[in-house]
Amino acid sequence: MGIEHIPFVGQSVERVEDAALLSGRGRYIDDLGTKPGTLHAAILRSPHAHADILGIDAAAALALPGVAAVLTGRDLLDITAGLVPAVRAAVDARAIAVDRVRYVGEPVAIVLGTDRYIAEDGCDLIEVDYRQRPAVVDPLAALASDAPVLHDGVGANQVSDRSFRYGDPEAAFAGARHTLSVTVRYPRNTGSPMETYGVVAEYDPTDDSYDVLANFQGPFSIHAVVARALKVPGNRLRLRTPPDSGGSFGVKQGVAPYAVLIAAASRMVGRPVKWVEDRLEHLAASVSATNRVTTLTAAFDDDGRVEALDWDQIEDCGAYLRAPEPATLYRMHGNMTGAYAIRNVRMRNRVVLTNKTPTGLVRGFGGPQVYYPLERLMQRIAVTLGLDPFEVIRRNLIPADAFPYRTATGALYDSGNYQHALDVAARDGGLADLVRRRAEARAAGRLYGIGYTAAVEPSVSNMGYITTVLTAAERAKAGPKNGAQATATITLDPVGSVTVQVASVPQGQGHRTVLAQVVADVFGIALDQVRVTADLDTAKDAWSIASGNYSSRFAAAVAGVAHQAATRLRDKLAAVAAAQLNVRADDLVFAGGRISARANPDAFLPFARVAATAHWSPGLLPDLDGTPIRETAFWTPPQLTPPDEADGVNSSLCHGFIFDFCGVEVDPVTGKIGIDRYVTMHDCGRILHPGMVEGQVRGGFAQALGAAIYEELAYGEDGAFLSGTLADYLLPTATEMPDLTVLHVESPSPFTPLGAKGVGEGNCMSTPVCLANAVADALGLDAIDLPLSPAKLAGLAAGRDEPAPPAGLAAQAQPAAKPGDRTLRGEGSAAVAAPPETVWSMLLDPDVLASVIPGAHGVRRISETHFAADVTLGVGPVKGRYKADIRLSDLDAPRAATLAGTVTGALGNGGGTGRITLEPDGSGGTRIVYRYEAAVGGKVAAVGGRLLDGAARVIIGGFFSALARRAGGPASGPGWLRRLLARLGISA
Repeated sequence: MGIEHIPFVGQSVERVEDAALLSGRGRYIDDLGTKPGTLHAAILRSPHAHADILGIDAAAALALPGVAAVLTGRDLLDITAGLVPAVRAAVDARAIAVDRVRYVGEPVAIVLGTDRYIAEDGCDLIEVDYRQRPAVVDPLAALASDAPVLHDGVGANQVSDRSFRYGDPEAAFAGARHTLSVTVRYPRNTGSPMETYGVVAEYDPTDDSYDVLANFQGPFSIHAVVARALKVPGNRLRLRTPPDSGGSFGVKQGVAPYAVLIAAASRMVGRPVKWVEDRLEHLAASVSATNRVTTLTAAFDDDGRVEALDWDQIEDCGAYLRAPEPATLYRMHGNMTGAYAIRNVRMRNRVVLTNKTPTGLVRGFGGPQVYYPLERLMQRIAVTLGLDPFEVIRRNLIPADAFPYRTATGALYDSGNYQHALDVAARDGGLADLVRRRAEARAAGRLYGIGYTAAVEPSVSNMGYITTVLTAAERAKAGPKNGAQATATITLDPVGSVTVQVASVPQGQGHRTVLAQVVADVFGIALDQVRVTADLDTAKDAWSIASGNYSSRFAAAVAGVAHQAATRLRDKLAAVAAAQLNVRADDLVFAGGRISARANPDAFLPFARVAATAHWSPGLLPDLDGTPIRETAFWTPPQLTPPDEADGVNSSLCHGFIFDFCGVEVDPVTGKIGIDRYVTMHDCGRILHPGMVEGQVRGGFAQALGAAIYEELAYGEDGAFLSGTLADYLLPTATEMPDLTVLHVESPSPFTPLGAKGVGEGNCMSTPVCLANAVADALGLDAIDLPLSPAKLAGLAAGRDEPAPPAGLAAQAQPAAKPGDRTLRGEGSAAVAAPPETVWSMLLDPDVLASVIPGAHGVRRISETHFAADVTLGVGPVKGRYKADIRLSDLDAPRAATLAGTVTGALGNGGGTGRITLEPDGSGGTRIVYRYEAAVGGKVAAVGGRLLDGAARVIIGGFFSALARRAGGPASGPGWLRRLLARLGISA
């Protein structure tokens, strides 16, 4: 009886990664040592959304001990070039601004110091002279003929406009019984990984090469873009990744411009340079998902069967079109009909630029922006016809016997049975019970709704999908681009141990565990005999431009190619063992750490002995095609072809299926969403590790919950960034996570080596619209956009808009706040032991003002009522140096005056006015009464409304308390003021 190998694939074996990660032994980029003499970088960023740079004065920064250099965009012009976009347009996308900034957070200067603290201090000392330009942040407004133009060489903000037609949509709409449209403004959000960007770069002048260590996740097509931006051949750019990464969710492909910036800085100073991004930088200026304005129209019959779709999509890619964008717009091109059998499609895709952070890949990129309007439309069709949304979805699904199924827009769906998945979800998820619960809740007067979503999850992207942005003629001129490629190398050492190297950078997916499972099964050995290394070095490892960890390609492509490489090596080992056992190679079995004859299990050799043969006894090897020591496999699926002449494209190789439904209750007073039940059904093909699939589903749901309810990268109308900390960009925690019901059916893919499909991005696509459909059902809404914030829902539940902000001061006391600024209001009083005449003279004395203005470094008199000052102020985590301009007007000596001031600095800007009244108290003293209104923008405005309001009250209160002390007033104020300052984290 033979030795049986029980497969590891399909089991939830213990994760190999966890021993190090859970004990604090992970090796992230900031944990790795640097060479002696390495400088640390801090980046000075623009506080303005759109402005010309008139001058940069770095003298004070350069005079600071420990500052080695200050570099600007002009300093790097000769050694760098622009980052080449995927769409040909006259957009010079530099890693650092040269003469003009186009979004809040754009790098303006880089300070290199002996440590990060000194470099940050150096940033505070740089003076930048800006001339502001009008900004545009709304993609529809950006299309207007009179909109501010971001790039003069383009002449407009639209950089691409393509129309597509599949089937006969005109006839379908002309003959349709019904038509219906939805318009959706999908907002911006991001991935917010625990670890931010990091780059360590060194230039070698002896061979004009760069060594860059970065927590970059790929796609490694960006390697060519970075090399070109550094003006070196690809083999002169060595790009390495650390062993561990603290998450990415797509956003770490956006580290590429910083790789260029830090590498160029290293060349300029002749020393290695390290930069690790802080959280404020990451939120403001790393990578954002695209926001999109979509109008989707359907033609459908009386039963709700959709006959045609008309898509009008306007994609906002921010200030620059950085490769691989507009990938987010075109990644789903083959999937525009979702899970439905719709044969007629019309589409218009426009790409516009606005004064916001450039966009990139964020988990599920393109999927949420497509499925939100599509699944909102399906629910609206059901409501319009008085039908059950579940039945409308089911009637439109692709038939189970139609697979492989070619969509109207060109995708080839590999396998599935969507109707079966719906039936299992409804049965095992308790849909009938949920419908009953809704009826009971509504009978009791509660706001309860049910939402549904069906979605196809694409994985393993076709590199050629992005070329759909070009016309067929343009594609022919540029040459075909298509396919996907994955690579793995299997190595046997002299004692028979197995090492696996893949060109996929893990971001928490469990590469080391799953690859060990796959390879151990091929060789019939124990898991601990396999060691997986997944940190990548382009100078020595096998890779291609398609390498990287994106588009849910790990299980389907990377694990599959590891299986192929191991199988090829196993076949060579079988030939070696067959020669020694005198049996045929195909009669051998790899199991239990042995290579045995199938018919005679007693005839065997230890795996380790055979695996080591090529090292110890190469003369005993039979005639083989390659020595059985190392095997590298590259895998390219033939199904991924270039876009055809009619613009049809199979934009991804594999297509999983998701069906979600949920029941939610909305509190009519607070607007809070209570998720009563959430059921998510997945068909991700063959499941390799059930536990990690469960983790991917729950992790994707958590991010989707944030996108649906909490998260939005918000901008004011002038481009001011309003979500600069985690106090305003809210992330869901374990407290907000409901208990999910996760269900599975399996339809193995015939196109992948292991039958696996992607699963990690699915809920990011399905959950936001599922929750929105439930809320729309609960509140009886025809339209609703994300995020589903409590304030928004409370207003909608009450049948009114959100409440207006509190009334401000009289018109003469209000500053001219720009759209997007935070407006702060307050009033107070202080007692001064001096008559009004004395206090009045103090207000006009620059020496007195210098002593009482918080953080002032001196006050200069420009005229009798006009003063200038340098001040340093800190609010929570943000501290900076500012130029202050102070004026007194509407003088009524010695009774009243209007005090107006503005501050500008690298961290933001502000302005305000206040009316000061001096009232005699009847005993020789003065009661100062003040009322103020201020507007604050830039990075400081992003700190958080509640914190900033408190800071304003304390700082302004501190001014008058200090004035009272200077005049000999009561001493009771300073103690409580200091304590309150400390509690609020405010320093001066």
